[in-house]
Amino acid sequence: MLLKLDHISYKVKKKKILHNISFSLKKHDFLTLTGPSGCGKSTILKLVASLISPTTGTIFYQDRDIAEIDPIQYRRKVSYCFQQPLLFGKTVNDNLSFPFEIRKQNMDMTRIDQLLRLVDLDHSYLDKKKEELSGGEKQRVALIRNLLFMPKILLLDEVTTGLDDQSKEIVHHLINDCHEKGTTILQVTHDQEELHSASKLMKMTKEGTLA
Repeated sequence: MLLKLDHISYKVKKKKILHNISFSLKKHDFLTLTGPSGCGKSTILKLVASLISPTTGTIFYQDRDIAEIDPIQYRRKVSYCFQQPLLFGKTVNDNLSFPFEIRKQNMDMTRIDQLLRLVDLDHSYLDKKKEELSGGEKQRVALIRNLLFMPKILLLDEVTTGLDDQSKEIVHHLINDCHEKGTTILQVTHDQEELHSASKLMKMTKEGTLA
C-alpha cells in the first residue's frame, strides 16, 4: 500500500474537523474527494502533505508512519498544489529553478521546456514577472514547479477553480500526463466535469466523516 490513513481525526481547540477517517491509496490510483464546503477535504490533503498533524490516528507512507519520516524527504515524494497558486521570487524562472536549487542540481532546461510546452507556455515565460501572469498561467507554473521532479503522490486542492475553459483543459492534460507516467493522485474538487469523469470517487459528509 502506498498511502494509508488509519482512523484519522483532527480538531482545532474543541471543534472537530475530521472524525475517524480511514482509506488507502495504491500505486497509480487516481482518487477524487468531494463533499460540502467545510467538511474537511482540504484538511485531509494538508494532513497527507504533513503540513499539519492528526489529533488522533496515523498516516502511513509505504508502511512507515509519516511522523517518523524526514519532512523534507517526504515532501519531495508527496507534493501539494494549493487552490490559489503560490509563486515566490520575482519571475517564473525563480520558481522553476527552486526545485533544482534545493537538490543542489543544475537546471535541466530540456525538462523545463518540455513541461512549459505541455501547459502551452514557451521559453520566453521564464523571464516574465509573476505579476504579469494570468490566474491560469500562475496555476500552470505552480503545477509544473511541482512536477519538475515527478512526485510519487500529487495532492491537488481544487486547482482548476476559477480557471477559464482553455486553462482548465490544459491543466487537465498535464494532470493526466502525470498520472499516465505513474504518479498517484489525490484530488479535491467540486467541478462537475471532474466529478463526472472521476474513476474513483470518495464522498465526505458535512460532519467530517466519510459518506
